[in-house]
Amino acid sequence: MTRYIFSRALSAIPVLFVVSLVTFLLMWLVPGDVASHIAGPDATEAELEAIRERLQLDQPLHVQALHWYANLLRGDLGQSYLLHRPVLDAVVERLPVTLSLACMSLVLAVSFGVLLGVLAATKHDTWVDQVTMTGALLGLSLPDFWFGLVLIFFFAVGMGWFPTGGYTPFAESPLGWLRSMTLPAVTLAITQMGVIARMVRSSMLEQLGQDYIRTARAKGMPRGLVVFKHALRNALIPVITLVGIMTGLLLGGTVVIEVVYSLPGVGRLIIGAIQSRDYPIVQGGLLMTAAIFVFVNIAVDILYTIVDPRVRHDR
Repeated sequence: MTRYIFSRALSAIPVLFVVSLVTFLLMWLVPGDVASHIAGPDATEAELEAIRERLQLDQPLHVQALHWYANLLRGDLGQSYLLHRPVLDAVVERLPVTLSLACMSLVLAVSFGVLLGVLAATKHDTWVDQVTMTGALLGLSLPDFWFGLVLIFFFAVGMGWFPTGGYTPFAESPLGWLRSMTLPAVTLAITQMGVIARMVRSSMLEQLGQDYIRTARAKGMPRGLVVFKHALRNALIPVITLVGIMTGLLLGGTVVIEVVYSLPGVGRLIIGAIQSRDYPIVQGGLLMTAAIFVFVNIAVDILYTIVDPRVRHDR
């Protein structure tokens, strides 16, 4: 197991390198100039050139890339052009908002998705199955930003149960944090909930038709024990793989949700940095997001050995 974890950690290095390189090149291919954002619309060409020289943007692209990677090897993600602070500090400061949103959404999606999938499978070909799967398909079809606006209209503006936007830190008020995160988390989770429900239903139907399930029923085991202890455990194996992929989708989906709900997270920070051509923020933010995604996928592979004892990573 230790050898497997070490090999997976090593394999993550080229992945992160490719992500950082593609991000670096794409930012320089996008039209726009950070110097004009700093100096303003009335700046002269001489002032713009002075800003580019100060930020070392007048150097060739390969020289800038080598300089950035040299700093990265020292753990330095660079300095924000507009925030005038280290990129690492700016990203880490907003990371708790994004991670709490993604984690809360993941918990909601997995919990309710699994329950709905099990319910649909155990009530196969009944109205419960049809209603559950119709709801799952509806959740897959709705755009996140539209569903978020609907939730704001009904539950924030109409009923006043939740705030329309903003963020309350957990340390300041746990209840306020929960109220500020509930609607964004539900909005982000609704699509993934539908995906999990459909997959669990399909996997459960396959497991419920296996010989070991029929044997357990023939022995007189309670229905709940057969469904949740035996069938569900094996049905969750493909869901674990999906959770690893879903983590990346949730981290990416936080960008839109943070804008809709005015959350001060990494996604909103990156959006603002793209608009203002603050290259170090974009590169550092995406690199840290990719690192989290790679780490989660390694953890998901390790979880296979817990859910399915047949899986071993001894190589």
